[in-house]
Amino acid sequence: MNAPAPAAALGPRDLLSALAVVVLWGLNFVVMKWGLRSFTPFQLGVMRYLFAALPLVLFVRPPRLHWRWVLMFGLMQGVGQFGFLFVGLKVGMTAALASVLMQTQVFFTALFGFAMLGERPGRPLQWGMGLAALGLACFAMNYAGTGASATGTTLAGLALTLCAAASWAGSNIIARLAQKDTPGYDPLAFVVWSSLVPIVPFILMSAGFDADTGRWLRAETWSAVPWLAWASAAYLGWAATVLGYGLWTGLLKRHPANRVAPFSLGVPVVGLCAGMLALGEVVTAWQWAGVVCVVLALVCVVLGPRWAQKMARSA
Repeated sequence: MNAPAPAAALGPRDLLSALAVVVLWGLNFVVMKWGLRSFTPFQLGVMRYLFAALPLVLFVRPPRLHWRWVLMFGLMQGVGQFGFLFVGLKVGMTAALASVLMQTQVFFTALFGFAMLGERPGRPLQWGMGLAALGLACFAMNYAGTGASATGTTLAGLALTLCAAASWAGSNIIARLAQKDTPGYDPLAFVVWSSLVPIVPFILMSAGFDADTGRWLRAETWSAVPWLAWASAAYLGWAATVLGYGLWTGLLKRHPANRVAPFSLGVPVVGLCAGMLALGEVVTAWQWAGVVCVVLALVCVVLGPRWAQKMARSA
């Protein structure tokens, strides 16, 4: 029996699309910081999902699957992932480190997949989870000393960002369950229509927790919002969400996942550099150690299976 032909490399157009997604998602965290200068975390959540849903819901048909999946995904990804992340960035997390820590969703997804779906992690994933745990220990050690406050990070910010990563993993599991329940649903329609779900919860949380929310009922308050805040909300909704996920989904439809997934390794690199260059964020020695461990863990998970297959074929 002949061995299957290797998958074709990405052409120039798809390569450009993959690099565009890396940049869009890497800059995402700096843009969040800019938005949080004018909006509270819950207000930014409202703005993000208003831009992500409108006006696309007028042109994109609802996904052909049970609405419970849309509701669960919208709550877990929207209120969970971005609620925790926005609050974490506000109370004590830099954009640079958030871009790295959010990638631990890969390992939370593996844990949840094992617990809920019976999916056993392979050897590369096991090695990656060990390295990620070591990296998180390095991040925690940063707060054992006295210099953590100079970096703009707090233990609460670290915990909230990890909760955001765990919520992202939860949304991955929900998407996987939805795929099992209704194979072949439209991912873009799923993302657009699920973006409607977090809007009301974020409005209610803003009304309950934000100070002086009544001023947002006055037109002069809206007119005083800086253009950078509006641009940030539009970027988060249209560029990072709709365009980013649209391009990524298209790549996964045209190419095997093992050809596309390695590009995700560039997201924390872009986010780390953008946070340091655009915002002047500082990374301590312990945090650098954590970054290296988490990135190596991602390399194990993303590239490990390909290396294992090559070694098996050459044996």
